[in-house]
Amino acid sequence: MPLQSVHGDSVSFSVLTVDYEKIYSDNGFQKIGKISNVLGNAQSLQREVDGSSGTRLGREGMETRHIVSRCYLKVYLSVFGIRGSVFGMEPSKKLDAAGTLPANPPLKLHPERGAGPAVLVPEQGGYKERFVKAVEDKYKCEKCRLVLCSPKQTECGHRFCETCMGALLSSSSPKCTACQEVIIKDKVFKDNCCKREILALQIFCRNEGRGCAEQLALGHLLVHLKNDCQFEELPCVRADCKERVLRKDLRDHVEKACKYREATCSHCKSQVPMVTLQKHEDTECPCVAVPCPHKCGVQTLLRSELSAHLSECVNAPSTCSFKRYGCVFQGTNQQIKAHEASSAVQHVNLLKEWSNSLEKKVSLLQNESVEKNKSIQSLHNQICSFEIEIERQKEMLRNNESKILHLQRVIDSQAEKLKELDKEIRPFRQNWEEADSMKSSVESLQNRVTELESVDKSAGQAARNTGLLESQLSRHDQMLSVHDIRLADMDLRFQVLETASYNGVLIWKIRDYKRRKQEAVMGKTLSLYSQPFYTGYFGYKMCARVYLNGDGMGKGTHLSLFFVIMRGEYDALLPWPFKQKVTLMLMDQGSSRRHLGDAFKPDPNSSSFKKPTGEMNIASGCPVFVAQTVLENGTYIKDDTIFIKVIVDTSDLPDP
Repeated sequence: MPLQSVHGDSVSFSVLTVDYEKIYSDNGFQKIGKISNVLGNAQSLQREVDGSSGTRLGREGMETRHIVSRCYLKVYLSVFGIRGSVFGMEPSKKLDAAGTLPANPPLKLHPERGAGPAVLVPEQGGYKERFVKAVEDKYKCEKCRLVLCSPKQTECGHRFCETCMGALLSSSSPKCTACQEVIIKDKVFKDNCCKREILALQIFCRNEGRGCAEQLALGHLLVHLKNDCQFEELPCVRADCKERVLRKDLRDHVEKACKYREATCSHCKSQVPMVTLQKHEDTECPCVAVPCPHKCGVQTLLRSELSAHLSECVNAPSTCSFKRYGCVFQGTNQQIKAHEASSAVQHVNLLKEWSNSLEKKVSLLQNESVEKNKSIQSLHNQICSFEIEIERQKEMLRNNESKILHLQRVIDSQAEKLKELDKEIRPFRQNWEEADSMKSSVESLQNRVTELESVDKSAGQAARNTGLLESQLSRHDQMLSVHDIRLADMDLRFQVLETASYNGVLIWKIRDYKRRKQEAVMGKTLSLYSQPFYTGYFGYKMCARVYLNGDGMGKGTHLSLFFVIMRGEYDALLPWPFKQKVTLMLMDQGSSRRHLGDAFKPDPNSSSFKKPTGEMNIASGCPVFVAQTVLENGTYIKDDTIFIKVIVDTSDLPDP
């Protein structure tokens, strides 16, 4: 199809696309003549355009020349069966069946974001291209002094690259680098007019140093590099090849120079990468003639026949077929046949020995089978006993459920007793108030006595009044003492009932840690006792004892924590000595909950765990429970309060 002539400032044309495989299948390039005619017409048209425009092409002439050049390129590619549009083609990197390059591989660059034609955008700052003419200062960034890329204009009229403006706005107080005026982000805008003017500036191709003499608008650079520039460096289309070559040399590299191009093996005619062809012929090709490795009489042997030959080769090493029965003879296949023919009696004896060993093994297996049957019977008996035990445990569980119901009723009754106790305490509180009033009366009486003592001692009436007042004062003091004792006893009983635990677990809250620690350091209060707790309503009575400034070997450096057995109301019904496992713990009040703890089993020979004869036994525990530096620097103290937890294992504790 002929190329049409130039009309005005545009060119219309069409290209004959030739399928390389079709030409090859017709046993020659019979149709090359048609392609040559098209190429000749394209060259004539290019000379006509160059001659009409003089020594210096105008913009229209340049565009026409580009179109003709692309037409020329497409016709050239069509000869080799490459299909696609010269303008904006997006080829893949796969080779066709003939092993040729299907199209120009694309160049991976960073096009400008947004709608419109693809434009090359630097990652940072402005353009560093070499321009044909000197660029005016109005087209340069006020920060990086390069040609503006995606220009942004400020309120003061100065222009910056988009990335440079982003860097300025990221500072706390952005200022224009030209006039030092403050930049307001909302008043910065895109200067699209300036952008169009910059993209129209003429530049030299980036590959000028490699030989490209193209001069084009800055906005066309990306398309030129991706599709047209013959001096752009591209990777080889074959994945294994790591070489990079110019676009103009890519076809020759792929078809002639690439180490990974397909080559035909001269022996088996298969397609093998050139880089592995020698290895293929030396070790893999099935059609290569190889000698027998055992140097037998066979001269010509293909590699594909070698495996079958080795199984029959008379010189191949082998072992006697009676090896599994104990024969250790080794030699060539020929020697093995002679050995088997001459050693029949020996082989029969080996078979006999092997048969005897089999009989012994069978006998052993039978004995083992009998033992296994006995073991199975024993396991069956154990399973039966386990089933009986399970039934017994179920019965115990039902009994425990009834005990739990009983304990629940006891708890309810204790709650009722607490309510009654509260009612009993109320009048004592009133008595306490009366005692306070009586104290004030006593104080007034003492004042009166003092006044009376100042009166003339000779007055008999005054002496009698003084004696009477002293007797009244003495009687009131006795009444106050009785009330104080009763109130203290009731208050203690109430606190114990209110905080007591009956499940073997104590959580002890110690407030005012700093003050109590200072009192321990000064020797005022060396240790503190917790409220009592119990293993059950009728169980052991216990408490904890702590030395905030340490005791014994931990004094001054550690917190010492001890466990104490107290005398309880039901000790006569409990087993002694005390044998339950005890766990002491300092609670971590932080989110990590890394509690510090220690556990011990009581020593049955220690007096600390025998039946108490006094109010409580000697304390037993950890003198160096936790270092004070760990305690005071961690999250174990919060709001000047620490929590201590004591756990007594009651799982194996029998009912009283």
